[in-house]
Amino acid sequence: MSDRRFLITAGLPYSNNRLHVGHIAGAYLPADIYVRYLRACGDDVRFICGSDDNGVAALKSAREMGISVEELTAKYNASQQESFAGLGIEFDIYGGTHQPEFVKTHERLSQAFFKKIHDKGYFTKRTTRQLYDTEAEQFLPDRFVKGTCPTCKSTSAHGDQCEDCGRAMDQVDLIDPVSTMTGSTPELRETTHWFLRLDQLQEPLANWLRSKKRSSECGASWRDIVINQSLGRIEAEGLPERAMTRDMSWGIPVPLDDPDAKGKVLYVWFDAPIGYVSFTEELCQRNGEGEGGYKDWWMNPDCKIVNFIGEDNIVFHAITFPAMMLATHDSENTQGDRGEFQLPHNVVANAFVNFKMPGKDEEKMSKSRGTAVWIEDYLESYDPDPLRYYLTAIAPEQQRSAFEFDDFLTRNNGELLAALGNLINRTMTFAHKYFDGKIPQAGNREQIDLDQLQACKDIAQRTANALEECRFKTAQDEMMSLARAGNVYFDTTKPFKTRKTDMNECGTAINVCLQTARTLTTIMAPFLPSSATKCLRMLQLDEKAFMWNTACEPLPDGHELGEAEYLVKKLDVLQE
Repeated sequence: MSDRRFLITAGLPYSNNRLHVGHIAGAYLPADIYVRYLRACGDDVRFICGSDDNGVAALKSAREMGISVEELTAKYNASQQESFAGLGIEFDIYGGTHQPEFVKTHERLSQAFFKKIHDKGYFTKRTTRQLYDTEAEQFLPDRFVKGTCPTCKSTSAHGDQCEDCGRAMDQVDLIDPVSTMTGSTPELRETTHWFLRLDQLQEPLANWLRSKKRSSECGASWRDIVINQSLGRIEAEGLPERAMTRDMSWGIPVPLDDPDAKGKVLYVWFDAPIGYVSFTEELCQRNGEGEGGYKDWWMNPDCKIVNFIGEDNIVFHAITFPAMMLATHDSENTQGDRGEFQLPHNVVANAFVNFKMPGKDEEKMSKSRGTAVWIEDYLESYDPDPLRYYLTAIAPEQQRSAFEFDDFLTRNNGELLAALGNLINRTMTFAHKYFDGKIPQAGNREQIDLDQLQACKDIAQRTANALEECRFKTAQDEMMSLARAGNVYFDTTKPFKTRKTDMNECGTAINVCLQTARTLTTIMAPFLPSSATKCLRMLQLDEKAFMWNTACEPLPDGHELGEAEYLVKKLDVLQE
C-alpha cells in the first residue's frame, strides 16, 4: 500500500437539468480516471461530488416547470446519479446541498464558514443598488437577469457571469439588462449585503498561484487555462469586493443577528464549494468516523486536495474558494497549519466541449438549440466505454474541442475496435482454438519477443507518468500504443502461419500476446473499466490484477483462460 492520501472533488452540477457529454468531459470523467489510477497505486482516496441545489438556477427551472424547487432538485439529483453510474463514474458519496439527508450538515458547516470569516473581519456590510423587478415586486437574483456582457459584448450574459467569455461580474454592470421573470426592464434600488474583501487576500492568493506555475505537490504543473484565468485576472485587474449574500428565500440563511440579514441567504457560489466539505463530513459519519471527521481530510497537510472542474468554474475554484479558506486561517500562510483548511494542491480544469453537426459550425451544448448529447439518451443505445474513450481522446485539456457523432463512431470502429478489440479478440480466439484455452509455453524467446515484453513495461510506466501529471489524453494514447504494438507483433510473428510449421514458435508468440493483454488489462482499467472487467474474466484473474504494480506480472505457462468475449462492438448510427 502507498502512503499517499488524496481527496478528489468534481464540480457540483446544478440540479436543474440532465447531464450531457460536455459535463462529463469537463470534470467527471477525468476525475474518475484519476481516482481509479490512484486506487490502483494503493493510495488512500476519497472521491466527493453531489448536486448544487441552492441558488437561482434551481428556482428558475422550477418556476418554468411549474413544480416545487424541492421536487425539481430531488428529480435531477437522482437523474444525475443514474447517468454517472451508467458511465461507470463511481463517487464515494454523491450528496446534494439541499437534499434532505445532507442539508442539515451542509447548512451547519456553511454558516460556520461564513461566521468565522465574518469574525475575522473579511466581510464588509454595504448598502448598494441592485436590479429590482417592479412587476414581480422583488429584487432579481443574478440568474433572473440577462443582458450584454460589458467585456466581450455577448448577449448571453447573466447577472453573475458571461456564458461566453466566463467573466464574473456584478449584475449592475450588464448592458441593457432584462428580467427573465417578466421580460421587463428592471430598475435599480438599494439593498444591503455582505461583501468578501478579496482585495485583502489578493497578495497571498497571487503568490500561491505563482507557485503553481512550476508544479504542484501532486507532481503536475497547473494547466495554462487555470493560471491564465486566475492569476492573469489578479495581475491585470486586481480583486474587488464580492457580495456573498443574496435577496431570496431558497438557500442557506445568513447566520447573523442583524435585522438587515433577514430574508437573505448565502450566495450560491459561497455555499456550493462548501458542499465538498459537508459531503466529506457526511461520508465520515456514515463510515463511523464521528462528527468532525472531515478535518482529517480538509485540514490535514498530508492529504492532497485536487479539484476537477469545467472551464466556467475556474475563477470560483482558483480564486473565490481558496480565498474563503484563506480567510479562515490564523495567518496568511497559504499552506495552512494542521487544523486549518488546506488550499487545493491542484485545480484541474478542462475547456468546453462544443457540439458539431455535419456541415455546420461548432456550437455550445444547448438544450434549447438541440445541440446536446444527453447521457441518459446515449446509454439507452450504447455501452459506456466507447464514450469514455472518445471523450478522453478529444479531451479539451488545453483548448476547446467538439463532439461529432460521426467522429465518435469512426474512432470507436477505427481505433478502439481495430486496435484494442482486435488484439484481445484474435489472441483469445487463437489460444482457445489451438492451445486448449491455456497459456502456451513461453519457449525460447527471441529478441522480437523480448522487445514486446519490454514495451509492456515501458508503456505501463509512461502511462503512469502521464496520469500522475493529469495528462489523461496522453495517458490513453500510451495505452492504445501498446495495443497497436501488440497487433504489429502478432502480424510480424505470424502465429497463423507458424501453427502449421512450428507450434513451439507459435506458442511463444501467443504467450507474448497474452502477456501484452495482461498488461493492457491493468492500464486500460482507469479509462475503460467495463472492458477491463471483461479482460479479467477472459484471463481468469481477480481484481488484484487492477493494481498497477501487477501490470507486468507474467501469466504462468498453462494458466487456464476464461471464455473469449468480444471486447469492443462495432457501432452504427442506429443500434437496436
